[in-house]
Amino acid sequence: MTLTPTSGFSLSGMSTRITYSEYGTPDVLRVEDSAAPEPGAGQVRVRTEMIGVNPIDWKLLAGAFAHVDPAPFPGTPGWAATGTIEAVGDGVTECTVGQPVIVDSRARLPITSGSRSGTFAEHVVTETSRIALRPAGMSLELAAALPSSAVAGYSMVQHLGITGEDTLLVYGAAGSVGSAAAQIAIDRGARVIGTASPHNHEYLRSLGAAPLPYGGGLIDALRSLGPFTASADAVGGRASVAATRAVLAPGGRAVTAWGDPHSQAAGIPWVHHPDDELEQTIALASRGALTVRISETFPLAHAADALRLSHTGHARGKILLAP
Repeated sequence: MTLTPTSGFSLSGMSTRITYSEYGTPDVLRVEDSAAPEPGAGQVRVRTEMIGVNPIDWKLLAGAFAHVDPAPFPGTPGWAATGTIEAVGDGVTECTVGQPVIVDSRARLPITSGSRSGTFAEHVVTETSRIALRPAGMSLELAAALPSSAVAGYSMVQHLGITGEDTLLVYGAAGSVGSAAAQIAIDRGARVIGTASPHNHEYLRSLGAAPLPYGGGLIDALRSLGPFTASADAVGGRASVAATRAVLAPGGRAVTAWGDPHSQAAGIPWVHHPDDELEQTIALASRGALTVRISETFPLAHAADALRLSHTGHARGKILLAP
């Protein structure tokens, strides 16, 4: 049966959503069944087919940014998903029911406490500015993995203006943000050196990046491979800032995906996200310049387990949820 755009009536009945009513660990998450949400003016409702899990999700759940932009409870985690448009709101003309899309539900929003536009749900309502068409033939896994993390990797490379003349340090190069930055920089012709745990070194070599381990001796090893014209920090913290300051050539550029007091003190800016970052990232993935390593897929009802794994920092690739 072909679905018809609706207003005030849900064709899909009940919908499962992951919620929380207080900040905390994944233990505060609950599975909730309620009526599928209806799109308002300028919005669409997407039935999700695969959901991406990102480190920002457990950070928002923990209330890491609540002092900046608190939002009301109950909240729903999640930033990334892919699915099919099921209904459209008033005034929507650029999208139609049945289109496969990729959802970056908090694109161009300030960092929030996580209670708005969460994607850990069977149905997501979002503005049309936060979706892009999913290319034919793109896997659900890759599509769900692109928003937030791969998009951040693209934006770091774009922010730095990386070209074939650059030698780029990617701190945290085996993670979903860092590996995207490494691949996109390599696609532009840059030489890339990436830091990662030893068990990820072969993966970085497969991408075309030269790996180095964290820990003692890192700065000396980096200096032997420099000079570095640019640094993209996908991790944040004291160690990554110290490495950047030690090896960046005079006039070099730096950016971080995780601004903190250390990067602020060093004058390293938080990455700027251009309005077309999702579309540009999709285009790179479509032509094979960007891939995403998949770690594990959990059922939606096991979202707490997925966030616990993400929090360990030991997942070897992108974590996904299947609704």
